Amino acid sequence: MLKNADLSVIIPTYNEHENILGLVEGIKGKLPNGLSTEIVIVDDNSPDGTGRLISRYVEDQLAFNCPVPNTSKVTGDYAINDSRSTVKLVRRESKHGLISAILQGIESSSGRYILVMDADFSHPPETVPLLVGELLRDPDCIVIASRYMTGGSIRGWPYRRKLLSRLAAKIAIHGLKLCNVRDPISGFFAFPRHIIENIRFNTYGYKLLLEILVKSKGVRIKEVPYTFTDRKAGKSKLDNRVVSDYLNSVWYLYRYGRQSKKESKQTTEKRKSVLFLSKAGRFYTVGATGLLLNFIVSTLLARGAISNLWYIEASTVGIILSITSNFFLNKIWTFEDRKFSSGTLAQYVSFVGLSTVGAMIQLLLLYIFVQSGFGYVFSLLAAVAVASISNFLLNKKWTFHEKIWG
Repeated sequence: MLKNADLSVIIPTYNEHENILGLVEGIKGKLPNGLSTEIVIVDDNSPDGTGRLISRYVEDQLAFNCPVPNTSKVTGDYAINDSRSTVKLVRRESKHGLISAILQGIESSSGRYILVMDADFSHPPETVPLLVGELLRDPDCIVIASRYMTGGSIRGWPYRRKLLSRLAAKIAIHGLKLCNVRDPISGFFAFPRHIIENIRFNTYGYKLLLEILVKSKGVRIKEVPYTFTDRKAGKSKLDNRVVSDYLNSVWYLYRYGRQSKKESKQTTEKRKSVLFLSKAGRFYTVGATGLLLNFIVSTLLARGAISNLWYIEASTVGIILSITSNFFLNKIWTFEDRKFSSGTLAQYVSFVGLSTVGAMIQLLLLYIFVQSGFGYVFSLLAAVAVASISNFLLNKKWTFHEKIWG
């Protein structure tokens, strides 16, 4: 085995029996000349026999190559060397997550440069030399294969999958202030090993690149366009848990970024962040009390406890009372505006109008999500979340005349 490879290609696998051998051969055929490379496959004990397949592949190649003693700290490694490239298998006992697999692959590798990619052919081997070429020209940068820069694209995904991916990228770009990159959630990227030597990885999920971008301060970023093609064989790993892990990772990295600024004595942003989140929390607490008031009043008026109004009339009264109570609670508690003058009526009208706008946004988004194929519960939650955020920001800016951030 090459003791000190120039490039280590890390490929995590789980149930990729139908893809992995073709991918390995495709990568080997596209490697730049004069570059010693090891292809490190990290398999999480795939039930479909992916690990066994690679083991047999290694054994078949050993007939033409001299075996080398296993020097890795990771048990269950197999390797072959064809003088230009090494194929290495790291077998893990169980599935512990994609980021964990990538990090273990990096630990088991020796290359000065690291390239991470998926095993399902969504990341084409033809793009590998483009990433490596950019990295060799600028050895201190991160090179990202981008779907969202000019020349990049996505094939084979339904509209709702593309919409989710775009939304996830926008959340990362704006939430983590990664404004110098178009595809921060790419799983196809390359970087020099020294960039991550002092990084402590803490997130879960499947987007290691996000954590590297946030924690590698001041590193240059380059992007190479490529066409992402949905897998033709095997099963996608995207599920509700992946989405949840992603959102948790973004939240952790957001808090990490705020803490880093505090440690560098930039406390102004931290104070604004705390103030903003505090007011947002109060606003949503008030909203919850308004919903409860709406429910109680509507029920009492429609069920005969107070009167026998038509349920539409009862709900209308409940809505008016809840909006009114929300206005005064937000004025006094959330935004700490205890001045009651002739301008209060204008504030109330503005609050009602913007609350109506929020309701219209909710209904519009609900319709769009449902028509795009999303389930009703997910669509409703997403629409309510976006509408409530817009409702808070609009009232903060226009009703109570505060800056958005702070």
